[in-house]
Amino acid sequence: MIEEIEPRERELARMAPTPHGVYRQILLANPGQIIMVFACANPEPRLRMLDRFLVICEKQNIPTAIVANKVDLIGLDAAQKIFGVYPSLGYPVIYSSVATGQGVEELRERLIGNITGLAGPSGVGKSSLLNAIQPNLGLAVRSVSDATSKGRHTTVVRELFPLTEGGFVADLPGLKSLALWDTEPEELDGYFPEMRALVAGCRYNDCTHRKEAGCAVRKAVEEDMISPARYESYLRMRYGDEEE
Repeated sequence: MIEEIEPRERELARMAPTPHGVYRQILLANPGQIIMVFACANPEPRLRMLDRFLVICEKQNIPTAIVANKVDLIGLDAAQKIFGVYPSLGYPVIYSSVATGQGVEELRERLIGNITGLAGPSGVGKSSLLNAIQPNLGLAVRSVSDATSKGRHTTVVRELFPLTEGGFVADLPGLKSLALWDTEPEELDGYFPEMRALVAGCRYNDCTHRKEAGCAVRKAVEEDMISPARYESYLRMRYGDEEE
């Protein structure tokens, strides 16, 4: 019997469209950590979606790690060229492959004793990884569509699974889009760790880091101190697509 409902401390949520408007869709409440799973290939990695996930977790103060799955399809060197910027920003990256077993034990150790949400696009192998870690889960898996090269939805509901070595994990349904909820454009730079420390060095207090003179962030991009791809993600979130 439920005797009391404690207030939420943090949540993984997105803006979800419906025929009647948009609403806040809570993907997982009170996680101890979020591990974002993206494929190195098949489907192609969607780094702008990854960056949106990271912004959401930064705002909610949720510890975060990244799994670059299916590394066997392109090799470790190529995978590190795609995901190599993230460890320097404070986001650990596990390079994994269910086919070879690489990274599976490292992921298992990160899950033990925690409440974890596995999040990411469809078809990246979240369910396959969990089956490799704990085979008795028996989670359904499906291949990537040959016609679209996009993942097919396998997980359709959110459920916490107990782990035999302690802890719980939620295999969240794969997402095709991710829009930020309740995040103002002017606060975005505070959720990019590489920009956060530089903002005070901008000439203008309301600098948007787009075209203002004396912008410390743009100078850092020009000097290769900030990844151009991450800077482009910031601009797209602030001025471009609502979803990615």
